[in-house]
Amino acid sequence: MSVEVRVYSAAGCHLCEVAKEILVRERAARGFDLVEVDITGDDELEAAYREQIPVVFVAGRKAFKYHVDVAELHRRLDAAASMS
Repeated sequence: MSVEVRVYSAAGCHLCEVAKEILVRERAARGFDLVEVDITGDDELEAAYREQIPVVFVAGRKAFKYHVDVAELHRRLDAAASMS
């Protein structure tokens, strides 16, 4: 079973683009499911995440905001994979 990594982002967000580039690269190497969610125009998601985007969840747990740390991403992916 593959681990899901979900990133909440919005158009025009430079940090979001950087985070997504890292996640796409790491997905190719690590083989997780990447789900991208654009919060633009969704009042509930805007209220929850706008001030923190990009926000990244690994296996349903909030892992990062603003920046993705690759070493920590690997640790979280390994931990999630070992639990499934």
